Amino acid sequence: MRTGIFLAALLAASATAHGQFVTPGPNLLTDGIPAIPRALAERLHAYSEFMPQRALSWHPEKRELLISRRAGDASQVFRLEAPGAKPEQYTSFADPVSRASYPPAPADHFVFVKDEGGNERYQLWRFDVAGRKTTRLTDPAKRHSSPVWSADGRRIAYTSVAVGAQRDSREVKVEVRTMDPLDPASDRLVAALPGPGWFLYDWSEDGKTLAVGEYVSAVESYLWLLDAQSGDKRALTPDRRERAAHSGAAFSPDGRTLYTTTDRSSEFRRLVAIDVATREVRILSDRPWDVEHFDLASDGTKLAFSTNEDGESRLHIIDPRSGRALPVPELPKGVISGLAWNRQASELAFNFASAKEPAGAYSLDVARARVVRWTIPETAGADPATFVEPQLVRWKSFDGRSISGYLYRPPARFAGRRPVVVEIHGGPEGQARPSFYGRYNFFVNELGIALLLPNVRGSTGYGKTFLGLDDGMKREDSVRDIHAALDWIATDPRLDARRVLVSGGSYGGYMSLATATLYPERIACAIDVVGISNFVSFLTNTESYRRDLRRAEYGDERDPAMRAFLESISPLNRADRIKKPLLVIQGANDPRVPRSEAEQIVRTVRGHGTSVWYLLAMDEGHGFAKKSNADFAFYTRVMFAEQCLQ
Repeated sequence: MRTGIFLAALLAASATAHGQFVTPGPNLLTDGIPAIPRALAERLHAYSEFMPQRALSWHPEKRELLISRRAGDASQVFRLEAPGAKPEQYTSFADPVSRASYPPAPADHFVFVKDEGGNERYQLWRFDVAGRKTTRLTDPAKRHSSPVWSADGRRIAYTSVAVGAQRDSREVKVEVRTMDPLDPASDRLVAALPGPGWFLYDWSEDGKTLAVGEYVSAVESYLWLLDAQSGDKRALTPDRRERAAHSGAAFSPDGRTLYTTTDRSSEFRRLVAIDVATREVRILSDRPWDVEHFDLASDGTKLAFSTNEDGESRLHIIDPRSGRALPVPELPKGVISGLAWNRQASELAFNFASAKEPAGAYSLDVARARVVRWTIPETAGADPATFVEPQLVRWKSFDGRSISGYLYRPPARFAGRRPVVVEIHGGPEGQARPSFYGRYNFFVNELGIALLLPNVRGSTGYGKTFLGLDDGMKREDSVRDIHAALDWIATDPRLDARRVLVSGGSYGGYMSLATATLYPERIACAIDVVGISNFVSFLTNTESYRRDLRRAEYGDERDPAMRAFLESISPLNRADRIKKPLLVIQGANDPRVPRSEAEQIVRTVRGHGTSVWYLLAMDEGHGFAKKSNADFAFYTRVMFAEQCLQ
């Protein structure tokens, strides 16, 4: 590790001698960050060229897929004619295009979703395949959801909401709209629903009814049926005496049944069938883990779903009428997403990623019970097969509760106690899982730094009780889980508790800052990526369409007692306790955690004499989506870690 420890100094000396430094992109502003040696960037190159590829949509007639794949600096939509074929690029924008779908009926177009500069003001666009022409369909002054296609493929339904952080949250209404995408002038308002938490799930086969979700919080959401013509709605889950969550919805072909997942009368989200007329519920899956994704075949004969079992995905297929399980091949340890049946109900597309494989598109041929790989992994030098598999670890927290996480240990060639990066997920309704972590493998494989991904209380995947353990005035209990993790690190003879870097993005950024204020003597340094530094200013300045949804998690700052509590735990108001070096990374267009959250913590911590590096991207939002920006941010992370973990 001595070579690794002094890597930054040696590379900097070499770069100074030859005048070779990385020039930040034109939209990147660096403040307090030393020049990045080009030699460091070259050493990191192989770890920055991985190419995730994800299935987006089946063609309605042919056995081919739309996939998401990087082209230049950002992900775009490609056509994949057959498994293993060379992808054909369709879209070409400066910003990522990650969602696209064909209509379910024969057509020569698809609809995709895109924002600009990470502002999350998503617009719907039509792509005409024959002429390679793109047409914007929606109002650029508003934010729009992904479309839901009618069964005949002639209409889409989508939601639309006004943007503006200074709007009163009581004014927020989510519009449900329909449109023939071949005729944007056909756009019409179906209903304006009060509040921000409305989502569209499915359209009944006869085109008369929409399944709509009402999201209140991570532990409370409901289902409604909305008349697609009149806008009248009827509660399908009317009983609110037991707070419960419902996620996803799909109509049976005859419209008499709605499939969904719910944790009503259960710790975990189960797959259920609801009789639309009587509201009676039939349980289809009762495993002690969350059902997280599902998709119903168009003929209603097969229902595919995945369960999240201690972070690992398990794939299942059943006959929803009888509950009989169909054979499914065993998949490696990893994470499944994007379940989608083709129109013929013969093949299921899905995406799979593991510690040793970047996300790729696959399908399951049901008749043969055979998995087919559609995309060929592109790694450009580094061999993911050599990457370490994570170890599931557990520790006891302050209240005796068991907390788990995934630990990536460096290869055996690195002797002695190893430094540790503790990387905390965002959300807080999120979960660290045994997936592909791309650039982070450089820390483990090349620098011999261990990577610990904790799932503190408030994480998803461990039941609704665990999910609610950090709500409101219990917020700092999750930070105490990190303190317990630091204690656990000290008990492992292969880890060095004196050299710990705590890092996180979004809510994980808050957790990193909070750890730096509460336990400064236990860490060597911290990284905050688009993190909350003050809950009151965050709730004041986040986008109006998100504000009430975040109040349900963090507390309502308009209540004097809650406001005082939020101020008391905010890292900004404890910034004098941050004694170790800090790196802050932020997107200027972030609608979730505004730029002001980063700049006030940078200014205040520096005012107390602590070193702060600050990286701002003018063309990014809640995280860095463009490859060139993400590359430079990682160069900065590595150099920062090298310096503070000596």
